Amino acid sequence: MKKITQLFLLSVVVFVTACNNTPKIVYLTDYLAKDQMEIDAMPAIREALDYCREVKAEKLVLPKGTLCIKADKAYEKYQFISNNDESLKRIAFELEGMQNFTVEGQDTKLLFTGFVSAFSLENCKNVRIEGLSIDYTRTFHSEGIIEAAGNGYLDIRFPDEYRCNITNGCLYFSDENGIVYDFSNLLEFDTEKKEPAYLVCDYWLSKTTIPAERIKDNLIRIKRHDLKGTVGNIMVFGAARRINPAFFISNSETIHIFNVNIWHCGGMGVIAQRSRDIELNNVNVVPSPNTGRIISITADATHYVNCAGYIRMIGCTFCNQKDDATNIHGLYMAVDEILAPDKVVFKWRNSGQYGVDFLEPGMKVELVDNKSVVTKCYAVVKEVERLNKITTVVTFEENLPEGIEKNMLIAADEEYPEVLIKGCHMAGNRARGLLLGSRARMIIEDNYFHIPGAAILFEGDGNFWFEQAGVRDVIIKNNVFENGNYGYPTWGNACIAVGSRIPDQSGDECYHRGIVVENNVFRVFDPRIVNLYYVDGFTFRNNKIEMTNDYPYNGDVKDHFIYKNSKNIVIEHN
Repeated sequence: MKKITQLFLLSVVVFVTACNNTPKIVYLTDYLAKDQMEIDAMPAIREALDYCREVKAEKLVLPKGTLCIKADKAYEKYQFISNNDESLKRIAFELEGMQNFTVEGQDTKLLFTGFVSAFSLENCKNVRIEGLSIDYTRTFHSEGIIEAAGNGYLDIRFPDEYRCNITNGCLYFSDENGIVYDFSNLLEFDTEKKEPAYLVCDYWLSKTTIPAERIKDNLIRIKRHDLKGTVGNIMVFGAARRINPAFFISNSETIHIFNVNIWHCGGMGVIAQRSRDIELNNVNVVPSPNTGRIISITADATHYVNCAGYIRMIGCTFCNQKDDATNIHGLYMAVDEILAPDKVVFKWRNSGQYGVDFLEPGMKVELVDNKSVVTKCYAVVKEVERLNKITTVVTFEENLPEGIEKNMLIAADEEYPEVLIKGCHMAGNRARGLLLGSRARMIIEDNYFHIPGAAILFEGDGNFWFEQAGVRDVIIKNNVFENGNYGYPTWGNACIAVGSRIPDQSGDECYHRGIVVENNVFRVFDPRIVNLYYVDGFTFRNNKIEMTNDYPYNGDVKDHFIYKNSKNIVIEHN
């Protein structure tokens, strides 16, 4: 009898252990009331996520079909997101603190209404999101067809979804609930080629509106003395602010986004700060199908700030977004006041960085001359006192050397991310392709570029954007660069170029180092292939250059290779 009892107890223990080890899978359908998918799934999402936290679930499975999600009952928190606009944000999938967790769609379409972010991942670890698409019932930008062009005016016809209001002689857009969608710039797109029009420029607007009058129904005449446009092309009224990214990742690690379409959002597609080990695989930033839109999202497809570990983007498509395909960089904060040899007040000088923390005790940092971007010294942080979103006081382990002055810079000098961008397709967007600023190894291979500005730009500066760069080990191989630099001249002066703002060019210390370009095809109408300055170590070999007549070239520069203030440059090309 005793033996039977022992066996029974053992079986109970085994059963309980097995139950505890069984993966906890939560299905959103269990929380959706009748017709809730078509009305507003946000209450069900909140309830399901709360339960996932409670039981430490491993997976939340979304149903097939379209999930309509409104901002009214979404999570809410104030967020400082680098290179975006700070604000009190509504969030649908608030995943803060989640670990070993997957959100799995079944080709699910998330259709948002209003100012709401799709995903927020703060302090997360080992989170995977896959199998879904993101779109909005009303886009954050507006776009219409140019029907007539005259001296200082354009007549533009807007589809019904862009509700036009003329107030005090100026144009405003709103949705069916009267919520205003501000705009701050105009950019013309070629309707046939589905890309920024040839050599088109941005029209920046200081008052988030433009003088206008209604000609008839949705036909609106906008007025400005320098306005130009081609009849039949699309004029895009760009969103005034970057408020709601599709994915915000902060202070997190091992984040994988697989098989996801970002058809629209009100900011960047993926923005990650102070995070590590991020992979995007088959993430597609493209205009929403069957809508007739020319624009996908309203800012960069991807953006990475002060990240570490690895950044991988494999088999992705980044098309027709209103800014770059990616920007990978660190942050520069400026010296404002020196309190003691070991104590300095630093301030953010770029409002897009307000509130972003990156300094912490024990961190190794570099102090940099803002005029030459040359490193003056290295130091270790002892104490950090954040006074407010702009100002931080830092005490160092040792006294800083003489010569540190106001407006010089501080940046982290710790682990930089290794970057792999492979098999991606980039085309039709505003401005540039890849802005590369990591000091670890970066491999750019098997990609296709058709970019209106520079396809690859090595940037970083200490006086305007305050973005730390200075590459050390870059391999660019087996890519196709096709007919770049057809857009506004300031977007790039070669397929591969340096764009760092270095006011003091009297020195000889180089900012960028170790760049190899090999086995690529350059199929171009613009002869400028490479434009470098302050680069130490650049090799160009085994590449093929094919000249085309696909666009007119009216520039004066005929050289393939331009470089100055550089050394150890090897060009192997006939």
